[in-house]
Parts: sequence; C-alpha cells; structure tokens
Amino acid sequence: MTTLDGMRALVTGGTSGIGLAMARALAEAGAAVVLTGRDAGRARKAAAGLPGAAGLALDVRDEKSVATAVDQAWSRLDGLDLLVNNAGIGMRTVNPLFMIEPQPFWRVSADGFRAVIDTNLTGYFLVARAVTPRMLDAGGGRIVNISVSPSTMTRPGFVPYGPSRAGSEALSRIMAADLRDTPVTVNVLLPGGATETGMLPPEHRPAGLRAIDPAVMGPPVVWLASAAADGVHDERIVATEFEAWLRERSVRPE
Repeated sequence: MTTLDGMRALVTGGTSGIGLAMARALAEAGAAVVLTGRDAGRARKAAAGLPGAAGLALDVRDEKSVATAVDQAWSRLDGLDLLVNNAGIGMRTVNPLFMIEPQPFWRVSADGFRAVIDTNLTGYFLVARAVTPRMLDAGGGRIVNISVSPSTMTRPGFVPYGPSRAGSEALSRIMAADLRDTPVTVNVLLPGGATETGMLPPEHRPAGLRAIDPAVMGPPVVWLASAAADGVHDERIVATEFEAWLRERSVRPE
C-alpha cells in the first residue's frame, strides 16, 4: 500500500464528487490535506470526514480569495507538495437539461459562458499561479490538473463546458513546458468517462448511461503524489486505464 506520510496537499473543489474522492484517498494514504470549496462551512464539514484534513473557503474565480486560501493552506501545512486543481462547474449552470436537451452555442448566455470559463479555466490558472512560485522557492512540488475526455470537449451542446476543459488542458501543457527542467512537475488526470457527481443529475441522464464511481480517481492521484512518480512530468493519465498505463510504463524504455 502506498503511504504518503509527510505529503502536504491542497485539493480545490474538494467538497464533493471527484474532488472529495481524491482528497479522501490522499488523506487515507497519510497525506495532510487541505480541501477547498466556495462555502467555508461545507468545506469544513467535508474535511471533518477525512483523517487529519482541513477545509477552507476558496473561490477560484477571485484573485484575493485565491491568495488568501493559498496563504492559509501553506501556513497551516508549513508548505505544499501537491496541488490538485479540480474546482469546476458544469453544464447544469447554463442548461439544466444538457444531457437530454442540448442547446446550441448561440443560445448560451454570455454571463453563463463567462462563469464556466472563469471557474474551470481561469481558476486553474489563478491557483497554479499562486502556488508555483512558492513551490519553486521551496525546492519542488507537483501539480495535477483534472481534465475530461476529448469527446466531452467537442460534444455538441457542450458550450461552454467543453471549451473550458479544452482550455485547461492546453494550459496544463504550457505549464508543463514552462516548468520543464525545474523541480515542479505538472500532469493531467481525468476519470475516463461520465462520472457520478452533482454535475450529472440522475433524473436528466439518457437511458442506459452508467456513470463512473469517483473513487476511480483515488489510486492515480495517490500514485502521482508518491515517490514512485518522482520526475513524472507532462503525462496525461486516464483513471479507468491507470493500471494498464502503469504496466505499459514499467516496460517502456527510458
């Protein structure tokens, strides 16, 4: 079993869904975890269910909120070794019936578009921008940006969620390029399909759709936080294919 004793992790959007699943996996492996959400009370309640975790308020769209939360997390844990950029909002915010009655992009409100982009793309940028200089000064760190399948990025009726996630994936690749040859690594992790979260309401799903358990994100995020992932950089890991990816990696020539 992988142990993460001494690892200090910040998980944004950690109050539910895959964020909470990753925070739980990290905490149960021994990491000291701070999870965040827009509502401080909800963040504290979620953290209370995890061993040794703490919850903080963080609105990833707001620079001041990001600066405050990163400073609080850094002070509380005496540093950060891992940032999991996960906070996001889905299509429900612009079209509650998006799975069964998709709407074309020209019917999406400008405000709705901006809200999703500000959270899912600008939010990743703001939090990483706040954390990275600290990690560089401290001598190292790891950033894991959560993404989605390419089919979701280009699916009809998925504006603005698809573009927001395509943008965050491009951002991740540029972050990795900018941080190459430094002690800070950047990798992308995604579930591998529709996942059982609040973004996918059961009453609005197409018949026969089987959602992935968010717990699938646990093993790969714990591995990325572990000593086994030292030097792993600019990789795109699909959680449902993680074991196969690991086996392939073990025989891949360096």
